[in-house]
Amino acid sequence: MQDFQHYGAWRAAAASALQAYGAALRETALIDDAGASQLEQALARLREERLSVAFVAEFSRGKSELINAIFFADYGQRILPSSAGRTTMCPTELLYDPALPPCIRLLPIETRVQHLSTSDFRADPDSWTVLELDLAAPERMGEAFRQVSQTRRVPAAEAESYGLWDPEDPDGAHSLGPDGTVEIPRWRHAIINLPHPLLKQGLVILDTPGLNAIGTEPELTLRLIPNAHAVLFVLAAETGVTKSDIEVWRTHIGGGPGRLAVLNKIDAMWDELRTPAENEAEIARQQGEVARLLGLDGGRVYPVSAQKALVGKINGDMGLVEKSRLGALEAALFHDLIPARRELVARQLRADLAVLAAGQQALGAARTRDLVEQLQELKSLRGKNQGVIAHMMRRIELEKKEFDASLFKLQGTRAVFARLSTELYSTLGMDSVGAQTDAVRAAMQAARFATGMRAPVRSYFAAMRTNLDASSGKVAEIGAMMDSMVRRFSAEHGLSLAGPMPLSLARYGRELDEVETLFLKQFGTATLLMNSRATLLARFFDSIASRVRDIFRAANTDAEAWLKTIMAPLETAIRQHRDGLRQRQASIGRIFEATDSLEQKIAAFEATQLALEGERVRLAALAAQVEAALDAPLDAVPAASTAQETEPA
Repeated sequence: MQDFQHYGAWRAAAASALQAYGAALRETALIDDAGASQLEQALARLREERLSVAFVAEFSRGKSELINAIFFADYGQRILPSSAGRTTMCPTELLYDPALPPCIRLLPIETRVQHLSTSDFRADPDSWTVLELDLAAPERMGEAFRQVSQTRRVPAAEAESYGLWDPEDPDGAHSLGPDGTVEIPRWRHAIINLPHPLLKQGLVILDTPGLNAIGTEPELTLRLIPNAHAVLFVLAAETGVTKSDIEVWRTHIGGGPGRLAVLNKIDAMWDELRTPAENEAEIARQQGEVARLLGLDGGRVYPVSAQKALVGKINGDMGLVEKSRLGALEAALFHDLIPARRELVARQLRADLAVLAAGQQALGAARTRDLVEQLQELKSLRGKNQGVIAHMMRRIELEKKEFDASLFKLQGTRAVFARLSTELYSTLGMDSVGAQTDAVRAAMQAARFATGMRAPVRSYFAAMRTNLDASSGKVAEIGAMMDSMVRRFSAEHGLSLAGPMPLSLARYGRELDEVETLFLKQFGTATLLMNSRATLLARFFDSIASRVRDIFRAANTDAEAWLKTIMAPLETAIRQHRDGLRQRQASIGRIFEATDSLEQKIAAFEATQLALEGERVRLAALAAQVEAALDAPLDAVPAASTAQETEPA
């Protein structure tokens, strides 16, 4: 756990250094609107950074017990319900949001009839049932947590409307009671808001229901599990890898980075009639077999006893904890996951810092150039008569008129910019996404057979990809127009302006490809033949269509922010140049009217020039401090510097 605390401290130190740099940029007015937006995004990334760990398994493999043992043993008892049989009936997230009190938010199963994903309900507090948590009474917290294991029996037709029972599924007959009812989870999703030290530092724990529930809540396979930074696939040592285990591993998890297999319940293999060495050999044999069947390196399969580890931690029996082998899994989880995540976050922040530094240098250079020009003009007036000064005033006035005329020409370009922006939203906007979604819904409903649903979906993804490609083309057109405008304006007025900030929608195309790949996996021929069209429609719009909406919604957010800030550098330069012309005009005017001493004015400008250089040095030092904070080894940042923690009762 110390690794995670160091990671939290590293984030806090990086945020502090970045805030200090940003404050200095604002104080010296060396940041424009685009830079301010970039700074806020970077700070938000650090502030809201999450590390998610998902636990996936068939029921009775000990997922909840493993979570208790790794994260919550300090409470002195089980927090998540753990017993024989199924205990987690709905996907359960454990996290901390300081804006909410300690509580459990429960999404009723009835929301499934609305054909919306759980993500669609997150921003709607009225859809959730909220139970407050009493942190001073762990036993009452345990009672509240048992909500995630609640079920109820409903008529088969109602279960079918939720997509939880299919009359055409031969296995469905076994779940149908004599009274025509089916047992279903009471809740669709649970979010536990708990001020645990690790959760406060950004850890998110996902406890999934049994593998048979993964297909009924597709968001697990489309969003929560794929997006988890680490996935622990929990198996039972005495049963090894079953056929359903292999299918879920290959279809939904795979052997990528952060994917580990946990061989739990090795205490069942502690045979007292064998020697310790023989027991270890048997565990090693099972470990090797699991690695072979999953296609994993043997070092990524971790034999543990979650139950013995939890007992040992609660009772202070370190010998039992060591025998449980949980330490090796904890070390792998945090030693591998956190440095990799730290490096990714640092890389993103370095890119943000480079943008801020480039903006600062451009604004500082423009300010310095204006100052030097004014200083040279003033020095050139030494010993000159009133006629020369009057001529210089007329020249500045002419330069100012030419500048104002060029601004008038820019208005036409702004009109083109507004038209292109409207065209961008016509292909990227949510109205277009809604129209395509309605079209695929109608085509899927019109299909005579379930297998006929594939063609409309292929057309749907093709249309979405076409929209993204068209949007990327429009973004490139806007960028090229702005680049041309900046170059022309710079050349006309002798300015040195950076080109417009680029925008790429490529990552959204990759995400769309990933969703289509998941669709092909989850809606294969067997699925199409074994499920009713109503069930297939519900699953598609609950998961696939919802995920595509999210992709386009995020792309819209990026495009909107880009359109707001792409003009910012040019507008800032225009404002600075206009102010500079006014200052030059005023300075020479005062000298002409003999209301100010020429030498005094020169001395003031030279002092300002020195001050600008001092600001540049100070800002460079603050930027270097941000770099140093990003480069600092995790164990070099004291864990104690993380914000105040709430220890378990």
